[in-house]
Amino acid sequence: MKKILVVDDEPDIRRLYSSELKDEGYNVRLASDGEEAEEIVNSEDVDLVVLDIKMQRKDGLSTLTQLKRIRKDLRVVLNSAYPTFKSDFQSWLADFYVVKSSNLDELKKRINQLLKYDKG
Repeated sequence: MKKILVVDDEPDIRRLYSSELKDEGYNVRLASDGEEAEEIVNSEDVDLVVLDIKMQRKDGLSTLTQLKRIRKDLRVVLNSAYPTFKSDFQSWLADFYVVKSSNLDELKKRINQLLKYDKG
């Protein structure tokens, strides 16, 4: 079972994504900020990270850079309510950029694209 780490400072978003992704058959871990995400990626085998950009303690773009230093091959989907960050060169480290929506179809589609070859 593939493990997805959802990083978002909003508890309701974390709960929603966890529920939806578990329904898709994924093992889901949650982190409320970038520092917690880095600790998890350092200590656990994570297949993909869904990463918010605007967070209280450490923003997602800085976290993305650090996660890629920890594991260059880590798959990351940036997930933000702000489409303007898509043009930030740091966001180019991510595999996909998805604008947050109440409909998670686009997010699930991108996750499945990245993990489909490994489902085996």
